[in-house]
Amino acid sequence: MANLITGIRIVCSIALLFCPVFSPAFYVLYITAGLSDMADGAVARKTGTVSAFGSKFDTAADFVLVAVCLIKLIPVIHVPAWLFIWIIVIAVIRALNLISGYVMRKEIVVLHTMMNKLTGILLFVLPLTLTFIDLKYSGAIASAAATFAAIQEGHLIRCKTGESNAGYHR
Repeated sequence: MANLITGIRIVCSIALLFCPVFSPAFYVLYITAGLSDMADGAVARKTGTVSAFGSKFDTAADFVLVAVCLIKLIPVIHVPAWLFIWIIVIAVIRALNLISGYVMRKEIVVLHTMMNKLTGILLFVLPLTLTFIDLKYSGAIASAAATFAAIQEGHLIRCKTGESNAGYHR
């Protein structure tokens, strides 16, 4: 059941590609995708169906949603150069974390820390606020949280702590 909910996120994400940005259909699909992200892990834990596959499937679904949102939103919003550079720095830190996690543990390591979850919430809410909060403010808050989360994740990976969280958040 949890994996079905995760699959709904992927379907909604792909459907977003065919909706005008900020249209009612866009918001319905986007919110449905976000709610599925909150529900799948809870359902897996409640039904005792937590699995390594489910965790990786969830991460892949998150990636699809983020990629689609970037494809849809970047052309229609003005991202200040400083914020764009900050986002690239965060992406580089995350990429280095993935590489070092793989080198150290021989598996893709994604830590689902509280800071990563907070970052996810901030990033999810960000497109919903673009019509009334300037991106330079909401983007700075989300980027600050994402920077801290990425640095923390790198530290935990390199110190080999957070083993219980490594890639298995469901």
